[in-house]
Amino acid sequence: MSVFDVCGIILASVGLVFFLGAAVGLYRFPDFYTRMHAAGKGDTLSSLLILLGFGLITLDDFSMVGWLLVIKVLAIVLFIMLTSPTSTHVLMRAGYEDGVEPVTKGSSSKSTKKEGEL
Repeated sequence: MSVFDVCGIILASVGLVFFLGAAVGLYRFPDFYTRMHAAGKGDTLSSLLILLGFGLITLDDFSMVGWLLVIKVLAIVLFIMLTSPTSTHVLMRAGYEDGVEPVTKGSSSKSTKKEGEL
């Protein structure tokens, strides 16, 4: 195993830990806004780490195919870094405009809508 393989495996493993943290955040956080925050941050960072790790693993032999694959991976990383926070913001904005209330210290985490309401 080369240094690139070891670094790539470490980056991919750390990315999986961040995915796990985002999944736990989706389960544990009380309202829409904090869940979206956990999903947006965790998804963006973990995708970045996993893809960079796989890019390092493919760069091991320094062939032209490896370099082209790394360029494609970097383009995907750039696309994710631009679109994931934007889509999270748009979803949170839509929730705010729809009247989704954040959970505060004085409120409960239960929905306040009556039965039959959308």
